[in-house]
Amino acid sequence: MKKLVILDFDGTLADTRALIIRTNQEAMRRMGYPIQDEETIAATIGLILEDGLLQMYPDLPKETLPEWVKTYREIFEELRTQIIPEVFPEVKETLAALYGKGCMLSVASSRKSNSLHGFLESMGLSRYITYVLGADDVTHAKPHPEPVLKTLQELGIPASEALVVGDMPVDIQMGLGAGARTCGVTYGNSSRLALEAAGANHVIDRFGELLSLV
Repeated sequence: MKKLVILDFDGTLADTRALIIRTNQEAMRRMGYPIQDEETIAATIGLILEDGLLQMYPDLPKETLPEWVKTYREIFEELRTQIIPEVFPEVKETLAALYGKGCMLSVASSRKSNSLHGFLESMGLSRYITYVLGADDVTHAKPHPEPVLKTLQELGIPASEALVVGDMPVDIQMGLGAGARTCGVTYGNSSRLALEAAGANHVIDRFGELLSLV
């Protein structure tokens, strides 16, 4: 039995895709840049906002990033009450079951920590989560292993007893870089092929399948 499961949030616990796509596209419009399509934007989910923007616009002047981030945050707050993210099927039941059998659960996300805490609380998931780590809690975000390494250090768990779960290749790369086992989920923003190519130890189609891996 694994002592710790480190979970991604967007695309793993909650379906935030529509909110993220719409927020990005409106930010692009307001900033006067070509509006990217859904698949292009979805490929950046899991990265911190600045890295995602630079992936979509390689020539974007870095001095404009603070204004982009400010604009994105404002739009996100405007839209979050209109496009309400939902927890994926089997998430609540599975977290409750893992928690009940003594498995420690944490979240490591490229989302800001205050946003993470707000979503986890409103979705009724915070009761199961021991530790929450956002992009503002680390120096190096995904795919760097720091989020996992910091979580392991804070909770006193060796990498060999942890499983990192996420929907994007950056989640898998982060976990493997820290020496943990990894599990990709196919119902989020990536594909089985991409997750396997990233080196995932396991790939599942339903969140409930985690019970057989922990």
